[in-house]
Amino acid sequence: MPRKHSIAIGKALRRIARLRGGGSALPGLFIERLEPGFLKDALEGLEHGVILVSGTNGKTTTTKMVSEILQAAGLRVFSNKTGSNFTRGIVSALIEEMDRDGKLPYDIAVLELDEAHAVHFVKQVQPRVSLFLNVMRDQLDRFGEIDHTARLLSVVAGATTEAVVLNRDDPLIRSLAGNVGKNVSVHYFGAHSNILHLFPSDDLLQAATKRSGIKQKRAPTEQRSGDVELAAFKGQLVAYHIGKKLYKAELKLNGFYNYLNAAAALATVRIFRPKTSADALLRALEKVEPAFGRGERVLHHGKPIEFVLVKNPAGFRLALASAKQAKTSEVTMIAINDDFADGRDMSWLWDVDFGSLRDAGVQCASGMRAYDMALRLQYDNVTVSEIETDLAKAFKSLLNKNSGQPMRVYCTYTAMLKLRAIAQKSLGMERAI
Repeated sequence: MPRKHSIAIGKALRRIARLRGGGSALPGLFIERLEPGFLKDALEGLEHGVILVSGTNGKTTTTKMVSEILQAAGLRVFSNKTGSNFTRGIVSALIEEMDRDGKLPYDIAVLELDEAHAVHFVKQVQPRVSLFLNVMRDQLDRFGEIDHTARLLSVVAGATTEAVVLNRDDPLIRSLAGNVGKNVSVHYFGAHSNILHLFPSDDLLQAATKRSGIKQKRAPTEQRSGDVELAAFKGQLVAYHIGKKLYKAELKLNGFYNYLNAAAALATVRIFRPKTSADALLRALEKVEPAFGRGERVLHHGKPIEFVLVKNPAGFRLALASAKQAKTSEVTMIAINDDFADGRDMSWLWDVDFGSLRDAGVQCASGMRAYDMALRLQYDNVTVSEIETDLAKAFKSLLNKNSGQPMRVYCTYTAMLKLRAIAQKSLGMERAI
């Protein structure tokens, strides 16, 4: 169990960080250096162990879904709710939840982890179950080529003790089945062949960029009782095959990529609650709201403003495709920063097809890289009405010029944080339900 002095120091650092307006991971960074075994000591006493969630896109929302469904099924769940997916962020979150003696009032931990930090994590703590969502090319200044990212996840799969949950339709994720231990079971989630084209693997995205005409095929994996398949959706009405039965749910989450993430969450929860009815799990899923800044909505004069986090080509493409699929009309703003947390190399924007924005155009390009974004849109013949690097000015201008209209703001991480704060504090907006 972690020593009392480490916990006291960590709690003090967290209070100081909050007074200074940030630095949520700072206490974890300090404690990791002060006491390297802290993470292992803190988590080893949990009755149901650790669920690790990793992959390029969708970690935060999927972790939230797994956590809330398990809570509804009667477990006390610890999670890194802020989305800080480095080990130091998890340590900081643990410190906040511990009492002075280092005890955690939880049964299980559900943790999202960045691919590289997941490898660091499993050297200290072996997860009971690991959920792998996808492998996509991320910011160019992060981990390098996609094969390297897949190798990182293979290390995590090999360290998992009971079960892995794999994306059947992502070839690199599916291949992780060959890396698990002898007594580790393999479970799958995926999309029905009728809608599989909406969820392209990285190989397919690269092929589309090169106009090579490769088509995605459903993996030859038989649907088993423990697997979950996204069967169909219309708006937020979603259908899943769980085993061989069809179940329906109406979700609060937006974006068809989140419907696939929900299939991943259901497949994971069923490992821990096999006797809980699928209907009960789906009713819990229906109550889950968007995670912090991930499709979150606020209201302005009764109309929704949706914040969509974008951080790599695949995620941005899926967000744009989901908006097109919904066949709704929103005023669009794109806010691109290049702080450390966003990734400094923004050349990945050239791998995104912005053609779906051509008809309506973009009302405003903002953020540190507003002019770069506007130039990229120009090459796809997308009209940009306003360019303003100052996020606060840009957002207020957006609202003043489009009052009473629904809006969608695509933003990188630090831009999302600032815009979200402006929306909920400075402008007094309320969160949409």
